[in-house]
Amino acid sequence: MNNDFSSHRREYSKGALSEDSINACPYKQFEAWYGDASKVVRGEPNACALGTVSASGEPSVRFVLLKAMREEGFVFFSHYDSRKGCDLSQNDSAALTFYWAELERQVRLDGRVHQVSAAESDAYFASRPRNAQIGATVSKQSRTLSSRQELEESLASVIANLGDKEIVRPPQWGGYCLVPNRYEFWQGREDRLHDRIQYTRSNANEWKVERLWP
Repeated sequence: MNNDFSSHRREYSKGALSEDSINACPYKQFEAWYGDASKVVRGEPNACALGTVSASGEPSVRFVLLKAMREEGFVFFSHYDSRKGCDLSQNDSAALTFYWAELERQVRLDGRVHQVSAAESDAYFASRPRNAQIGATVSKQSRTLSSRQELEESLASVIANLGDKEIVRPPQWGGYCLVPNRYEFWQGREDRLHDRIQYTRSNANEWKVERLWP
């Protein structure tokens, strides 16, 4: 295998992003771009990288699935006692990044994260397929596991104990909402001279718009 990736190169030429073409509201701009992505992205356009930082300053990044978006924030779900959950309980600053290769676009969001209401978590959990509910119930996310067999035995035990009963959301599982204080919209351009437009919150309802060097 050749481990030199210097020849892995492509030009970006599918679009442009200008101050004249963007929406004054970054959330509405995101909605428009997400709408474009949902039409052409193969797989899950709602997949995004979530970056968190522990209390000791150790960064960690993983992919999550966005499950709701509204002007006040972006919602995903996880275990509260997972690594990401522990990070967020100690440091509520986090970042999300979406990458839509088919459109040669990225969106970066930085902000603060809080847990959504129990009612919202309950409602989303109830909407999940039963097997996904069972998976959330049996999982001790991010903890060490001796073998796949241990997981399957735990799963069988939970299924046997549940029978046909309704599954109640585990208290250690629920939703988070990232409230952005900064958005960056990135459109790939030729010769790596990309368009980058940044929105920074100046107060509750106003955003400062700036172009960044590529």
